[in-house]
Amino acid sequence: MKYRVLIVDDEPLAINVVKRYLENFSNFEVVETCQNAVDAFNVISHQSIDVVFLDINMPTMSGLDMIRNLKDRPVIVITTAFREYAIESFDLEAIDYLVKPFSLDRFMNSIGRIEKYLTHQQTLPETSTIQTQEPKHVFFKVDKRMVKVMLDEIIYIESLKDYVRIKTETESLINHNNLVSISEYLPEDQFVRIHRSYIISLDKVKAIEGNCVEIGGKLLPIGRNYQKSIKKLILNSNED
Repeated sequence: MKYRVLIVDDEPLAINVVKRYLENFSNFEVVETCQNAVDAFNVISHQSIDVVFLDINMPTMSGLDMIRNLKDRPVIVITTAFREYAIESFDLEAIDYLVKPFSLDRFMNSIGRIEKYLTHQQTLPETSTIQTQEPKHVFFKVDKRMVKVMLDEIIYIESLKDYVRIKTETESLINHNNLVSISEYLPEDQFVRIHRSYIISLDKVKAIEGNCVEIGGKLLPIGRNYQKSIKKLILNSNED
């Protein structure tokens, strides 16, 4: 299957770098390039786009503002010369953040993340293990085994670069995944992201201490962009 790609950058040379790198991957097809976010928004609104390689600082509208205005988002990979937007980009669920100039080797890492995420999305109706009846559970691949984990036993999930740690009441499991894709498995009313590195189970929170939550015997930080909404959400869930 070919993935339809849109490249958005106000620098033609930067567009050409991404196009040249993509020539190494036959299952990715560049269908459009745009030099501003407004044109890109219109392309995404009227065409089927699977992946967007997106610059941030562009005239008229920034790449991040474009993401905020999208209802149905393709997979987003940020390509920028600025490091300071990384947290905000991941908050908007970008799957990767490439700092220019990036090498082909680093680009290949992004391709791997994209393929894994899109393959998961395509197979989700057949392989999803969140059940409609209690008890609910998820199967995580750990080493060469598919391990069944009950959702109500998960305390928190921690990002470890290309892996995540699923901390339960009885064990700690390492799965090759990222928080963006793994959140697709989790009910939104039960699990919430509090930081670029953590998703927690709301009903496992023991206390709030400053800008941290006490959960599973640990203090986990609440990211600056999450603090107001997360504290309110935790307090409301405890009242229920």
